[in-house]
Amino acid sequence: MTTALKTSPRYYPSLRAAWIPLAALCLAFFVEMVDNTLLTIALPTIGRDLGGSTMALQWITAGYALTFGGLLLTAGSVADRFGRKRVLMTGLASFGLISIGVAWVSTANELIALRAALGVAAAMMAPITNSLVFRLFETDELRRKAMTIMIVVGMSGFVLGPLIGGTVLAHVSWHWLLLVNAPIALIAIIGVRFGVPADDKDGLTDGKLDIPGALLSIATIGLACYTATSGVENGWLSLPTIAIGLGAIAALIGFIWRERTARHPMLDLTLFQTGPVRGAAIAQAGAALAMAGVMFSLILHFQYAYGWSPLVAGLANLPIIVTMLVASPLAERLVKSYGQRVACVIGSIVLTLALVAMAWAVPNGYPAIAVCMVLFTIGLRVVLTTAAIALINAMPENRTSVGAALNDTAQEVGTSVGTALIGTLIATLVATVLPAGVWSAELVAHFFHGEQIAYLVMAVVVGAISIGGSLVLTGSRVAEE
Repeated sequence: MTTALKTSPRYYPSLRAAWIPLAALCLAFFVEMVDNTLLTIALPTIGRDLGGSTMALQWITAGYALTFGGLLLTAGSVADRFGRKRVLMTGLASFGLISIGVAWVSTANELIALRAALGVAAAMMAPITNSLVFRLFETDELRRKAMTIMIVVGMSGFVLGPLIGGTVLAHVSWHWLLLVNAPIALIAIIGVRFGVPADDKDGLTDGKLDIPGALLSIATIGLACYTATSGVENGWLSLPTIAIGLGAIAALIGFIWRERTARHPMLDLTLFQTGPVRGAAIAQAGAALAMAGVMFSLILHFQYAYGWSPLVAGLANLPIIVTMLVASPLAERLVKSYGQRVACVIGSIVLTLALVAMAWAVPNGYPAIAVCMVLFTIGLRVVLTTAAIALINAMPENRTSVGAALNDTAQEVGTSVGTALIGTLIATLVATVLPAGVWSAELVAHFFHGEQIAYLVMAVVVGAISIGGSLVLTGSRVAEE
């Protein structure tokens, strides 16, 4: 092991020879992906502990997705300029140190700020871990095998987040869900430092960073989401709500102008002139919106309305976890049989119908909800897989990294909007602050009614977005993810 740590060859001859850097990169990817969903299961506990409102719980989730999605493309540009290994290690160190800060968090607003900072650090990790895997091996076969491992680890982290979180909360405080990031990040740093080859200067660029573009993108999404929050708190026609909404529109116009005129734009808007790129990004955003909204609402449903513990609520997500892991072959078969456009349309229709079915299932008990969760996840997996394949394959060969970052960005934008949408609907239809303790039958019925309306609204929004995006795809039958 000592020899492997010291030599750090340019290329490794096998997966076994590269186990140290590969494990480190997988660990970095795992902790970044699991943090997307890990804290979701703890939201009711956090709400009771910090006295957070429904909107505060929404922002604890959306704050991370907002900065993460807004900075993905910029972080990739930083890595291309200053070195991918260096930026990844900086991101890991920041992620670990910021996570330690949760020990001093005493209010919901402080936790929102910390989560937003974690999103910044995660953005420095996500687009780089995948690209560094390719630099470990020289042959395409080894690269494909390594990427398969990375995808499985990352997907496992994402879908297992609620289950892991619920298990941890059964024994320790919710603070440990973030504190554990520090030792994990340290182990990953050691593996990357000694196992990943140094950056080749010839492989770096000197393009300028589009910081204004990144800030304007975050401002656009953030102000748009905060408009909904202000509508609940101050009234939809109040001066603060109107001002924030106009600010979101101004930020969007500024972002478009910036990206069209910048010499080195964060996001090359000409990419969206290609139908499959535009359609895939839209479909991805719609699917992510649905996923974030359903996961946020079900956690509140299980723990508040049912009164289940975080552990039981985490186990209740097993239908999503299992289906997400086993439904990928279905997506590939649909693409090979009918083409990307038809496959994505089918997935989008299933996703939309599942949201309608979820509205029916809400007052009918967990078995009905579990069946709808399976149906929902099948549609979700088909859309996410097909859209990702379509987007990457539609990109020029020298822009696939940008395509991967764009794919992730579309998902995070959808996550931010979805969390904001479901949080706003529940706060508007049920209560701004969800009471702790055992709920009365009247309050549970009121909550269920609010959920039903929220799911039906999401069905309309997600159906329009995902089906609309899917129709722009081509009939290509390329199915390799």
